[in-house]
Amino acid sequence: MKQATIADGPELTVVDSVLMKRVFYAFAALALLSIAISLGGKWFGHSIAMAGYTDDPTIHQVVIGNNVIAVPANTIRFAQARRDGIASRLDLYLRYPQMDGFSAAASDDFNHTGTAKNIVFLSFEQQMMSRDMSGRFAPIYSALIVQPGIPGPGGTTVYGFNEKSGYLNEVLVVGKRQGKDPFVARCLSGPSAGESLAPCERDIHVGEDLSLTYRFPKEFLDDWQALDAAMTDEAARILKTGH
Repeated sequence: MKQATIADGPELTVVDSVLMKRVFYAFAALALLSIAISLGGKWFGHSIAMAGYTDDPTIHQVVIGNNVIAVPANTIRFAQARRDGIASRLDLYLRYPQMDGFSAAASDDFNHTGTAKNIVFLSFEQQMMSRDMSGRFAPIYSALIVQPGIPGPGGTTVYGFNEKSGYLNEVLVVGKRQGKDPFVARCLSGPSAGESLAPCERDIHVGEDLSLTYRFPKEFLDDWQALDAAMTDEAARILKTGH
């Protein structure tokens, strides 16, 4: 019996050693898993909080035709577009009048948690028409509206569209400009206007054969001159052509 007990000693020692190693590795794996979950949770939680936004200020250069648009990532609406390279279209959003992108300080504005609407949506793409919205007023829009119009915000005149125009539930807002084609924007009317964050739309020609369409809250029509100047100035600031 004594010999048998002595003979079993080394085997028990080996088994205990293997068991302890397995326990150690198990605890190590659990510790690594805990760290991974913690880091992943922080990242995922941050992603949920950002809700598709980014506060990354990295400048991306996007090429459309013969134009280079240099903008920070936090002004680019869609995650897949936050890169350098060639594109057929680029969509941005900016806080107005600050003309800045998403940040922690501006999160309420971008999430539309308050009553005020102050986000402008911009889309750059190559021109599809030879005239911008102002240039289309005389040859096109003037034949589609119902005269006379009614006084609108900021000294504008608001016209309804005739039934054959195709612009259902929309109105045309026109502001006179000395020595230039008028300011022209199309805006939603009726209940749909109140449900939209940016019910008004205007397009202008910028850069080289590039069209900028910007959509904005109707409240901005009270000072449409400043708004249009800000959009034109911003386009000139971020755009470089091949010349």
